[in-house]
Amino acid sequence: MKKLIFIVVMLGFLIGCNKTESFTSVDEMVNLAAKNLQPIQVEELKAKIDSFEMFNLIDVREPSEHNHGFIPGSVNIPRGVLEFNIGNKDFWESTGFYFPEKTELFVLYCKKGSRSVLAAEALKKLGYKNLVIIDGGWKKWELSYPDLQEKNLELESHGPEKEVGGC
Repeated sequence: MKKLIFIVVMLGFLIGCNKTESFTSVDEMVNLAAKNLQPIQVEELKAKIDSFEMFNLIDVREPSEHNHGFIPGSVNIPRGVLEFNIGNKDFWESTGFYFPEKTELFVLYCKKGSRSVLAAEALKKLGYKNLVIIDGGWKKWELSYPDLQEKNLELESHGPEKEVGGC
């Protein structure tokens, strides 16, 4: 009888542990992930940049978005390939940046903030420890510091910026 009870308890435990979260909307998923993240205000980011503090600034938008304007010093690693490139030494070598350690500060941004939240959540699962997202994303930076942005002028001729992903 004790064996049967033990087996039932263990089976219940295993079934309960394999339960995956499900969400009714992407907003619900983003909001839950955001609760575990520290946002940084654009003013704080600018102070870090002005003081030459060392950190990794990652733009998780698509290249077509990045090419139309980005925060100086950022590396474009689109959300769709982030997990594959973040720990790839060859990728970092091709960008001209050094290969970062998982314990370094990573500041992530996208257009408004949702993709960067999901990107940070994925990086946490890969063992990255010091992750923050820019509150309000690129849009807030662009409005706050219109003169402090760069554009990839070589690729500018590819047409108007296209909104990707809606967030």
